[in-house]
Amino acid sequence: MDQSVAIQETLAEDEKCVVAVQCLVLVSNTTESRLLGLVEHTNEHALFLFAHRRMAITGEDVTLDGIIPIWNHSHLGFGLRRLEGFLYEKRSVNSERRPVGDCKKSSSDAPEDAQSVPRCQERNDQIRSFSHTLSNKAQMLSMPQFGLRDNLVRCELLKKEDSYTYLKDFRFFLGTYNVNGQTPKDSLHPWLASTTDPPDLYCVGFQELDLSKEAFIFNDTPKEAEWIKAVSESLHPSAKYAFVKHVRLVGIMLLCYVKKEHAEHVSEVEAETVGTGIMGRMGNKGGVAIRFHFHNSDICVVNSHLAAHVEEYERRNQDYRDICARIQFRQQDPTLPPLTIMKHNIVLWLGDLNYRISDLDVDQVKDLIAKKDFEMLHSCDQLKRQMEEDAVFVGFTEGDIEFQPTYKYDTGSDQWDTSEKCRVPAWCDRILWRGKNIQQLHYTSHMNLKTSDHKPVSSLLEIGIKVVNEEAYKRTFEEIVRSLDKMENECIPSVSLSRREFHFKDVKFMQHQAETLTLHNDGQVPCQFEFIEKLDEPAYCKPWLTANPPKGFLAQGARVDIDLEVFVNRLTAPELNLGQQHVEDILVLHLDRGKDYFISISGNYLPSCYATSLQTLCHMREPVQELPIEMIHKLAIELNGESDCQMPEKPLDIPKEIWMMVDHLYRNASKQEDLFQQPGLRSEFEEIRDCLDTGTPDSLPGSNHSVAEALLLFLDALPEPVVPFSFYQQCLECCSNYGQCKKVISMLPQCHKNVFNYLTAFLRELLKNSSHNHLDINILATIFASLMLRSPKKQDLSEKRKTQEFYQHFLTT
Repeated sequence: MDQSVAIQETLAEDEKCVVAVQCLVLVSNTTESRLLGLVEHTNEHALFLFAHRRMAITGEDVTLDGIIPIWNHSHLGFGLRRLEGFLYEKRSVNSERRPVGDCKKSSSDAPEDAQSVPRCQERNDQIRSFSHTLSNKAQMLSMPQFGLRDNLVRCELLKKEDSYTYLKDFRFFLGTYNVNGQTPKDSLHPWLASTTDPPDLYCVGFQELDLSKEAFIFNDTPKEAEWIKAVSESLHPSAKYAFVKHVRLVGIMLLCYVKKEHAEHVSEVEAETVGTGIMGRMGNKGGVAIRFHFHNSDICVVNSHLAAHVEEYERRNQDYRDICARIQFRQQDPTLPPLTIMKHNIVLWLGDLNYRISDLDVDQVKDLIAKKDFEMLHSCDQLKRQMEEDAVFVGFTEGDIEFQPTYKYDTGSDQWDTSEKCRVPAWCDRILWRGKNIQQLHYTSHMNLKTSDHKPVSSLLEIGIKVVNEEAYKRTFEEIVRSLDKMENECIPSVSLSRREFHFKDVKFMQHQAETLTLHNDGQVPCQFEFIEKLDEPAYCKPWLTANPPKGFLAQGARVDIDLEVFVNRLTAPELNLGQQHVEDILVLHLDRGKDYFISISGNYLPSCYATSLQTLCHMREPVQELPIEMIHKLAIELNGESDCQMPEKPLDIPKEIWMMVDHLYRNASKQEDLFQQPGLRSEFEEIRDCLDTGTPDSLPGSNHSVAEALLLFLDALPEPVVPFSFYQQCLECCSNYGQCKKVISMLPQCHKNVFNYLTAFLRELLKNSSHNHLDINILATIFASLMLRSPKKQDLSEKRKTQEFYQHFLTT
């Protein structure tokens, strides 16, 4: 065959030898083919792996990718397993994930500056060496080129996992420390090396790494490098550790290390972040997470900093739910749905959770601490109460607390807070876990570290990790393959659907609705299902709709629930508000080698002032839901100049909805601390939105923080921002000249100019009360410039600085 000729030419040129070649096409597509050659030379054999990007005719057309020696026929199976490993290695090289690398405990291994990647993050070649484990085999089988048969193998392997794995105990050191914006003044050795024996893995979390405005605005801080260096120099001195991964969101950082001898068993390392601050985006509060595969167990480590203040326990609960819902890790197979936190065998959660002690005043709390009556004190702990009510951390465990509260101390001392606020002591800093075969060996605070107003906390967990028995795995794998070889796929796959029509009633802006579609495999064979695109459509569904999971595998007789979720955001709402789009779609559910099923989606959308243009709102004197959708659509056409009709009456100077929110804040929140920085409650936002859209009740419900966030969300959802996109570039060009900035604003359409001036005047009034609300020009310019001067494209750091400079002129003048 042509390939054999080409391979022989290649070997003759490179090896100067005579060979016998048998060739097999492994993988072929339109751009590249992979070839496997069994090569014989003087009674020696080897597997040669080749690649070529066109029909291989001559030796120049073929590239040699690797050689796997086979000493005799008994080694052929070994060679084929090595080939599996090689194929996996080739795929892994192109992935963006960073593996584990060596981390020697010396200052030279720390990053040189905040932008540098730590040297200890460089990869160790061992980490990608192939081992014949469930993890790596499952990764191979999940690749797009593998089909139903390999999904069956993977499914059977998972079912029989107990037959080829055993539990082995490893010790995990978990640590959390809110450093209050400080730099590491003392060694962290008393905290990180406090165990008698060196742990197998370290998971170390920090909060409030940097409290400066620059870190908050630009997510950049030199303190990252300083704390990484401090940690790497303070790990247990009796072992050498490899650096797994680090991730940071503003001041929330998580570091993971593993004993060097375990590094080769760590794979699939991923990191994600989610901000839960104002508008659900700002990173002053939120969570970061690292997930990885250790031996044959999936582990996810989360570090979070939840909402502050005693009364905000509901907000903390919501932050927890947001982190769980929004942190999603990509899988190696991009066609598979992402992994959420709770999809892992083991979840380790640490951080400044900020739950406080309720129903006791400061003197009562201190009295119980002096008596070491931690059991009585713990009974008043908000986190304990919320967990008992299943409101938060369902399925998690926390060990007994036998140490005094870790917050709040005078910095540099062991003295309780003596400031004017005199905070009530609390166990803000916590460590919890979720999973089987976990035993806590210690849970304590470290009082001798006095850098911060918090004390660091540590927990040592002994965790039973699933480890693969290679011989047992090989036997199980071969048994499954043999059984599948006997299986005849003569039957057409079939499923039954619980429903074919779904109606979503009263869909509202930013209000989630979900219905469940249940599939039951009632056929004679397993099947793969997937929602597929319809003709000339870019996705399988409209952008306001998702199906989770969108594809999957069903064993014979199995069922799966698919969540059909509707969520209208600022991108999809404008056309729905105007009646240009409707809540209508048809989903096509396709069975591999089977038929298609059609699922009807319908609903009625309630128009909202959110994501409606300023011009349209200024011409609407009634609440938006009191107007027929046809009238709103007609009004938009007239405003766009597509109709010769004259406007019936003079428009409002500014939308009444903006006036209602600003007026509420002006009257009730001028001295509100953390305004526009602390999020409100989602349930209160929904009440505020309904009030604006229906005109009832007369006064806005909810807290000041919820109204403030509702205003920011309103500005963010405008189809055309307060400063229209067409003026954006001019604003950047004149950002350093106030006169030119003012001239640009004078040229805005009248309603846009009115809103700009109205909001700016309100913010200047807030600044007059800065001694109470702690707002300053930088904070307000940071928040509002990004909303009023939105970029038509993705905004880079330089543009962000220029928009802030532009808007600062108006707050100072």
